[in-house]
Amino acid sequence: MIKLENITKEFQTKSETILGVDNVSLTVEKGEIFGIVGYSGAGKSTLLRCINLLERPTSGSVKVDGMDLLKLSSKDLRKARQSIGMIFQGFHLVASKTVFENVAFALKAAGVEKTVITKRVEELLELVGLKDRINQYPAQLSGGQKQRVSIARALANNPKVLLCDEATSALDPNTTKSILSLLKRINKELGLTIVIITHEMEVVKEICHRCAVMQDGRVVEEGTTYTIFSNPREPLTRTFIQTVLNFDLPPKLLASVQGKLLKLQFRGDTATEAVVSDMLQSVTVSGNILHGKVEYIQDIPLGIFIMELKGENQEIAKAIDYLRERVSKVEVIEHE
Repeated sequence: MIKLENITKEFQTKSETILGVDNVSLTVEKGEIFGIVGYSGAGKSTLLRCINLLERPTSGSVKVDGMDLLKLSSKDLRKARQSIGMIFQGFHLVASKTVFENVAFALKAAGVEKTVITKRVEELLELVGLKDRINQYPAQLSGGQKQRVSIARALANNPKVLLCDEATSALDPNTTKSILSLLKRINKELGLTIVIITHEMEVVKEICHRCAVMQDGRVVEEGTTYTIFSNPREPLTRTFIQTVLNFDLPPKLLASVQGKLLKLQFRGDTATEAVVSDMLQSVTVSGNILHGKVEYIQDIPLGIFIMELKGENQEIAKAIDYLRERVSKVEVIEHE
């Protein structure tokens, strides 16, 4: 659905040329939710705006649904953009217009007949759960409700692609969950391709099928969300993952550990199997789970546990060998 090839975006100031996006190539498949994550200044929002040419790339190719947008005339580009909806962190609603008028604005701009607009707006507000707010103004809405109006407006012209630029960053955790749930439902029911820009790895875990990690204008890692979480390659990616899967033990607890400390990772079905229990019955060691949790990423379990093993060195070695044959990853944690 979206194919970016060798996208570079430069910004010229009086004194220098700033490289916003550095030779990025990405493919987003039809119907998937794709996340682009990175810290501020990584180039992710600039890359997103290159998809609908709000930022025109300095070089490279942008194809959406088979069309090379950079080769279109101004008239054809305006028409093509109707198939690409966009929502923002700041909502971008017109304060002097009602909810109805804010959503209808996109339809009027596209030349939709007046008789069709009312029905379409009501359908969209029903979809996002705001039909009862149709005559209210943005100032009367909560942040989550404003974002729902933005989503309705972005969907007005039946787009094939929805671009989300930090769409949940200004929202509290509970509201974020409700907006992400709405986006997942829209993706499933409408078959909409969604690209989400975020600096929150929790958002990626919650909603994205695949994701890319950006740093200094480049993509440093890309893959399925499950693979990124279970086997991050780059230091930056591991830092992001740690914000969701934080397993640092308190110093006081570490100081009390006398045995061998292990970090175990269970992927897929092994996350729900009794591997540790079976190990403790097969070798002469005692085990103590100090920390652990099972996360579900795209409905696939990923378990990470930290445990202490006590016993004779030979038996502990047998236990570690047993675990390494049966779980995804075993890491011996050095501690004092």
